[in-house]
Amino acid sequence: MEQSSVKIEFIKQAELLARGTEIIPGGVMGLAQKLQDAKENNRPLRVKLGMDPTRPDLHLGHSVVMRKLKQFQDLGHQVVLLVGGATAMIGDPSGKSDTRPSLTKEQVETNAKTYFEQMGKIVDVNNAEVVNNADWLHKMDLMQLLQLASKVTVAQMLVRDDFNKRYQSGRPIGVHEFFYPLLQAYDSVEIDADIELGGGDQRFNVLLGRDIQTAYGKKEPQLAMLLPLLEGTDGVVKMSKSYPEHCISLTEDPNNMYGKLMSIPDNLIYRYYELLTDIGNDELENIKGALLTNSANPRDLKMKLAKMIVNQYYGEEVAQKAEDEFVNVVQKKGVPDDVKEQQQTEGELLTDIVVKLGFVPSKGEAKRLIQGGGLKIDGEKVSDIQAKLDYQGKASVILQAGKRNFIKLVK
Repeated sequence: MEQSSVKIEFIKQAELLARGTEIIPGGVMGLAQKLQDAKENNRPLRVKLGMDPTRPDLHLGHSVVMRKLKQFQDLGHQVVLLVGGATAMIGDPSGKSDTRPSLTKEQVETNAKTYFEQMGKIVDVNNAEVVNNADWLHKMDLMQLLQLASKVTVAQMLVRDDFNKRYQSGRPIGVHEFFYPLLQAYDSVEIDADIELGGGDQRFNVLLGRDIQTAYGKKEPQLAMLLPLLEGTDGVVKMSKSYPEHCISLTEDPNNMYGKLMSIPDNLIYRYYELLTDIGNDELENIKGALLTNSANPRDLKMKLAKMIVNQYYGEEVAQKAEDEFVNVVQKKGVPDDVKEQQQTEGELLTDIVVKLGFVPSKGEAKRLIQGGGLKIDGEKVSDIQAKLDYQGKASVILQAGKRNFIKLVK
């Protein structure tokens, strides 16, 4: 890309877009140049996000890249949402130690529909260009596929960390798995992408898109914008539906969303503000400084964060109610105003009841909840894992499982 004098307007835009990301090549200035060229040529940038809808449920970790797409939309650029109708049938091997199962065409279509419904909470899906790589990849003949495969060597593929580890340890790698990053890269040729967004685990795939675009004659291949993988509320493992207790879904009940955000460790406060909110960079720096100097109460910063994020998905009124509920239930040790009622026969094991209510996924988890002091009846901790429901002459009792799960059990 030929560098020219970049106007401050586009540098500021690039700084906003670059927050929390790694941009290859050129960093902020490379992106600013791209933004300026687009304006001068009256050609909005084509910003690609590839999605293999292997799971239909989205969480705040997914929202990091979606929020970036919305920023591009707000600046007038064209978002291209690419559904991996063909590549999902291979299964993305990124970060995996074993071959991933493939999906059927029907599974892809079902998951994609739910995916876009949830994505619409953040991105203006109606004004995005939605494409499916099955439309061109399924039409490739053998010679076209072999020509594409000739653009990359086996040695290049084995540079990928996950492939390399599996190769070195003797675990199998299907030849078809090499085609996943290759076909994903070719998608950038078909849609003429100027920028591709992806998580940090997609580094190899996104950068390969630059190589394949160049091989097919594109003079200015796409910039790669790599975003970090957001940790779950435990602060250790990346947010995933595999760990529901540490995951905050986009369809989470607002009270649960608020409560889970309040449970994040202090060392995640800055990171969540940076990746999940629209606060300005100056305010973000003030938060960083306050955390470093202990000049602000982490609880107060988390309450502000939780309210901001619930507001994004449910509106100001619901966010305020979620905060009031948290203050009443957790800080003041009260009971929710809208606690549900359910008839329950006396004498049943409490471990069976909390599983049946869906408060915990298994009886083993129910026992651990009791052993950790997390199960209460009318505010009194239950200590016996064999304890049964006993109304003790009362018409009802309040059962509490953890900090936020309450139910009124009625005889």
